[in-house]
Amino acid sequence: MRTIEVKASKGYRVLVGRGLLADVGGRMRQAGRAGSVLVVCDDRVAPLYLQAVQESLCMAGFAADSFVFPHGEESKNLATYARLLSHLAKKSLTKSDTLLALGGGVVGDLTGFAAATYLRGLGFVQAPTTLLAAVDSSVGGKTAVDLPEGKNLVGSFYQPELVVMDMETLKTLPAEEYACGMAEVIKYGVLGDRDLFDQVKEGTGRFDEEAVVARCIQMKADIVQEDEFDEGKRQLLNLGHTLGHAVEKASGLTIPHGQAVAIGMAAVARAAWKLGLSEENCLPQIQQALQANRLPADCPYGVQELLGAALSDKKRRGERIHLILPRKIGECYRYSLEVDKLSDFLQAALS
Repeated sequence: MRTIEVKASKGYRVLVGRGLLADVGGRMRQAGRAGSVLVVCDDRVAPLYLQAVQESLCMAGFAADSFVFPHGEESKNLATYARLLSHLAKKSLTKSDTLLALGGGVVGDLTGFAAATYLRGLGFVQAPTTLLAAVDSSVGGKTAVDLPEGKNLVGSFYQPELVVMDMETLKTLPAEEYACGMAEVIKYGVLGDRDLFDQVKEGTGRFDEEAVVARCIQMKADIVQEDEFDEGKRQLLNLGHTLGHAVEKASGLTIPHGQAVAIGMAAVARAAWKLGLSEENCLPQIQQALQANRLPADCPYGVQELLGAALSDKKRRGERIHLILPRKIGECYRYSLEVDKLSDFLQAALS
């Protein structure tokens, strides 16, 4: 088992290993949790892991209950959030109790936001079951739900008490979902680790899975420790996300997050080279890595279809929007662009 320490406003550990869900209750006791636990998961994860997790919690002396909702990004909304809050109230959970997010990024984001806001803060533990959640959303404390106008527009920063990543859960992931997680892994390589990029650019089965997951988490932990509230360096983690979120919205959420990030990453690399904003042409290498990991690189939408969605992105600051561009593989930077020039940037990114 590997342990990564996250030293944010609330310090906690991320445990990465195999078979950890069988003792998630014991791990939570070691992290100082007590009282009741509500396990929140979706209807795809529940048949796979809910019973085992509840048994582990009961063996550790917790009173355990569950809240299960329909899977998919379309459930990460205010209506599901309200139903979860009502469930907490009906079960009379108190500030000493804990919400355990068991699942992917949608589950973690929704559960974390409920934990942050119900009674102004409950205990919160993450048990990611997808590669994307493991290396991205389960660490760092960003929680949110979506609005019809855009992704993650209502949320808060709320760090968990513990993250338990059982690598065995990745064996049950559909190939498409695993590939979506690899988009985030590739992102970390482009962002700040050339060696990591080289490890994963040939595709699944050619790298040490557990070591790669731990490396991505460590990179995110280092950035979060330096800029917990997303005012500077943490924005680098948005590589591919501004355009990716626009792609998701244009698709009506039919294009998964990881695929959208892959498309966004390729698009900004293309624009950066065309506009003289990068030292090397990163696009061919990124395209190769995406293709080897069964991810798309070409955007199916045009400038006008993406423009409105990109301008409503939460990373906009007044009349400027911040984009993350690759200088070279392993080094990225924040580029500030006037919103009236975004159309020209998109034209370069898509053509």
